Amino acid sequence: MDRAVIHTDDAPAAVGPYSQAIRIGPFLYTAGQIGLDPATGKLVEDEIEIQTERVLENLRAVLQAAGGDLSNVVKTTVFLLDMAEFKVMNGVYAGFFGDSPPARSAVQVSALPLGGRVEIEAVAYIPE
Repeated sequence: MDRAVIHTDDAPAAVGPYSQAIRIGPFLYTAGQIGLDPATGKLVEDEIEIQTERVLENLRAVLQAAGGDLSNVVKTTVFLLDMAEFKVMNGVYAGFFGDSPPARSAVQVSALPLGGRVEIEAVAYIPE
């Protein structure tokens, strides 16, 4: 099976030695996305709602670069700086995934890169 690195300028560049996503056959494994604006490379406003929207827009851009979209996502992992913000994040998340959301785990962490409040990674199935 071929391993392909996925990259798009429509999502933030990696802030370390990793790829935005790796595709192996029909499976896509994304790196975690934080609320960075791809145009500026800077974190968007500090509000969880705004950061969650940006995270999911970044994730969508990576999926599109691989030939898919959010409907192809089968599993996400959400990392939150504060679990008290889960309800707000969840409301934004629901708006992106609709009636058939992927399986999901959500955990609270002590810190996220560049001061982010939320990070989301995904596994998608994108038939070739």
